[in-house]
Amino acid sequence: MALLAILLIGADSGRDTSQLLRNAEEAQVPAPLLWLAAKNGSTRAQSRLVAYASRVESVYWLNKLVTLDNAEAAWALYHLIGDDSKSDRLMQLAAVGNVPEAQMEYAFTTEDPEKRETWLQRAANQGYLPGQAALADWYLLKGEPDKALPWFRVTANDYPQSAFQYGRMLWDRGKRDAAINWINKSASQGHVMADKVKRVLAKYQPTSPDRVSKMSLQSSRCLQRIGVFATSLSTIVKADSLVQAYKNDRRLQSIPLCIDKPIWLKQNTLSCAPDWQGAERLGCDVRPLAKAVERRNYTHAVIVAEQGKANVNNGVMFLDLTDAYSVFVHELAHFAGFVDEYALGAQAAERNCKDTSVPNLIFDGKITYAPLSTYDNWQQLQPGVGIWPAQTCARSDITAYKPSGRVTFLEHHDSGEIPPIYLALWRQQLRRPEAQRPVYMNLFQRFQKAGQTEQAGKWLAKYETFLAPSGAVKREEDISNSLPANIKVAH
Repeated sequence: MALLAILLIGADSGRDTSQLLRNAEEAQVPAPLLWLAAKNGSTRAQSRLVAYASRVESVYWLNKLVTLDNAEAAWALYHLIGDDSKSDRLMQLAAVGNVPEAQMEYAFTTEDPEKRETWLQRAANQGYLPGQAALADWYLLKGEPDKALPWFRVTANDYPQSAFQYGRMLWDRGKRDAAINWINKSASQGHVMADKVKRVLAKYQPTSPDRVSKMSLQSSRCLQRIGVFATSLSTIVKADSLVQAYKNDRRLQSIPLCIDKPIWLKQNTLSCAPDWQGAERLGCDVRPLAKAVERRNYTHAVIVAEQGKANVNNGVMFLDLTDAYSVFVHELAHFAGFVDEYALGAQAAERNCKDTSVPNLIFDGKITYAPLSTYDNWQQLQPGVGIWPAQTCARSDITAYKPSGRVTFLEHHDSGEIPPIYLALWRQQLRRPEAQRPVYMNLFQRFQKAGQTEQAGKWLAKYETFLAPSGAVKREEDISNSLPANIKVAH
């Protein structure tokens, strides 16, 4: 009986949680002992068993722990089994169990923005650094910078991307010195965009149009003198990259236009909107640019704003931060009177498909192509050039043709295809003031609409002078250089 009592007492003490934990420390395979302790409710045993099972990649023991709703085990098992029918349930179990890594990953499995934000907040509020950075980025993506700012402040020391965004936001709030410090810190850690911003800040400073120095781009090459205006730190970086890309673009070196160094306007100088006057495209009130246009003798202007659909309107090009350099080149051609070669909307087709001054299109006429003078001009520029259908007028009852069988930059801006005859037409158009709409017309319209009659009259007079033969610059020696042998300059 005494022996039986000793055995019973020994068996009972073998299931004691503290004894099981001690025995597990000495065991070569501790999992069974830790499991008994875990079933007894020991969180310490569960954590140790999760660590052991993860190390030896034991699906069996992790599954056993999942039956106890252990979130850490669910997360470890999720990573171990990969894409499995149970993986979504495991991730959710881990997220609900407050595993911050799981909460962040679970957040990005849902398309519901409210749920995503909730789970990112839960991960961030646990002090999980990647979750905090992700939440900051999420708020920025939603257009809620005030909510993003405190999280970027938390993560700026650890992530170059956060340091960069924090610096940008401080700049927008007028804290310029602190902003530069954070941008420089991000740049020193290898952040490419931060390094670009750092170089731009050393090159440009915000100014007002009244402070723009007087300087003319007038020369024998400058048949269009283009000013580029930026409205913020982000847009001056964009503007600088566009101008640099143009300077390096060998395709356009024979085009006689000049693009000035960008001007960074002080905050709120321009009033812009992505749906300007209900037109569903980017636009701005250009009146504040009048002084700069006059002092620099610009004929055309480019405004880079934050957001909106790219377009050209009476001598002003509007671009946003998402527009590639290829869009810039496409819109530059519109400055010279070229028309898009993709299918225009019904109203645009009605307007453009009856325009006989279009340099890159001809249309079906009663007997032959119309205008025949345009077709003859193509033959003069490039003898034997063929014609091919263009998509421009597809939404009308008119058929259009173009002088190239390729998908040109006027049909798809990113094709990069600018055939030689288009370059010849471009040069030709720039020698014809009547084929262009300078910025003067846009300024006239804006001042007139605002009831500023004196200013409106001034810009209308400049527009009329631009169109007058005496106001046209006709220098052909520069624009004849580097032409292919089969391309002529038409007179």
